[in-house]
Amino acid sequence: MKRSLKIGLTIGGLILFLGLVLMLIMRYTTKAHSPEDTITFEDDDLKLEVFYNRPYKKDRVIFGNLVPYNEVWRTGANEATTFETNEDIMVDGSILQAGKYTLWTIPMEKSWKVIFNSQMYPWGINLDKEAYRDPQFDSLVLERPVEEINTSLEQFTILFEKNGEFVNMTLAWDDISVNVPIKQEEAPMGTSSIN
Repeated sequence: MKRSLKIGLTIGGLILFLGLVLMLIMRYTTKAHSPEDTITFEDDDLKLEVFYNRPYKKDRVIFGNLVPYNEVWRTGANEATTFETNEDIMVDGSILQAGKYTLWTIPMEKSWKVIFNSQMYPWGINLDKEAYRDPQFDSLVLERPVEEINTSLEQFTILFEKNGEFVNMTLAWDDISVNVPIKQEEAPMGTSSIN
């Protein structure tokens, strides 16, 4: 009895070890094709940060094909993209409270829905290749127009750019971009932001 228990534990340990090694190999190979990146924006007390994975075009048709129209996209590859703000902000005129969110999009031909979801997920998609996002945790959903760009971007890119009183968060890949205007939340009248 003791011998069979020992053999069973040894086999179980080996299977667990091989599973971990396989998971690390798969993670490394996917990261090689879609490397991770973190972008930050800091201005006065405001700090914004996006963590995402950057897939390449590789002569593929991106939107409407690799990334289907009218379906939730993890906005990159591998893990779900995350967006973090240390202060309450206005995103396209709507309030988004300070915190960390997963960032999802629904690309369409003329516009994209941009979704800030309050939950963190283990990966961007499940085993059925569907987005992990649970809509009941959507904190903010907005729709922004698609803009065509003159050059084709080989790698999916998210960037922040100051534009007057706004910070534009741009999502760009292939020959399109989507700009999301962000503004620091104003302190209510009669209050001071100085402690």
